[in-house]
Amino acid sequence: MKKIYNIFIVLAILLSDVMCAVVAYNFGILYLGGKYGMYSAPTWVAFLYGIPFVIGIVVCVIVAVVIKKRTVK
Repeated sequence: MKKIYNIFIVLAILLSDVMCAVVAYNFGILYLGGKYGMYSAPTWVAFLYGIPFVIGIVVCVIVAVVIKKRTVK
């Protein structure tokens, strides 16, 4: 069970890193106008890309906590 716990913790950390990269990339495209200076949406739209990642991170942490509690008992 310790391996599964560690896998979910590592997965949550990887998801947070990927989320930061995706949001930063999309924010840069929307805020700076990309290569050609075109703005297709407001900059706050870039932060909407982070919502699925946040949900995944929360699920991974909850599963890790449940696994940790079951191994202690």
